[in-house]
Amino acid sequence: MSEVTQRKGLFITFEGGEGAGKTTQVGLLQQRLQRIGRALVVTREPGGTALGERLRDIIFRPGLEGETELLLILAARAQLLAEVIRPALERGEAIICDRYSDSTLAYQGYGRGLDLAATAAANDLATGGLRPDLSILLDLPVDAGLARKAGGYEWDTIGHESREFHERVRHGFHELAAAEPQRWLIVDATLPIEDVSEMIWERVHALTG
Repeated sequence: MSEVTQRKGLFITFEGGEGAGKTTQVGLLQQRLQRIGRALVVTREPGGTALGERLRDIIFRPGLEGETELLLILAARAQLLAEVIRPALERGEAIICDRYSDSTLAYQGYGRGLDLAATAAANDLATGGLRPDLSILLDLPVDAGLARKAGGYEWDTIGHESREFHERVRHGFHELAAAEPQRWLIVDATLPIEDVSEMIWERVHALTG
């Protein structure tokens, strides 16, 4: 679509399973981009707007059907794109987003077992086909990630899902990355935080020129 090809900014997303350290790495990348004077916006999904944050509270409540969860996430995403992401890209700024459409395919598609083709089509409707320039997958074994969550990370209903659910999600992320290797950077999230940050920065710095 024309809005995708004409954008001037840089769109980076962080993906991964529970406890992978996305929030930490988002913050470190933000600091490094700010140090080189790059204008940027940091946001998250679901959330990032007044409506999105209200929907986030609902999405993480127990008892939602998978389809309901999906549609609420997509509503929050459409609003985030309209209010935050597209305007920033048009201004030539960098966007760092903690989760985006790949998380929907991994969690609601692979994890919950919703139809992948239908989920992808719904994603495209919500995003207008907007893809990140770089998606960073912080890859962590499921047991390690759930242990981190239990140790004090933000908890939600998805964190309470079964180990098998989270294994399906991890598998989904790897399948998505394999399908578009040029867009993805897979980083071993068991490595020290500083090593992970350096790997990410090497790839991002190449994009920022």
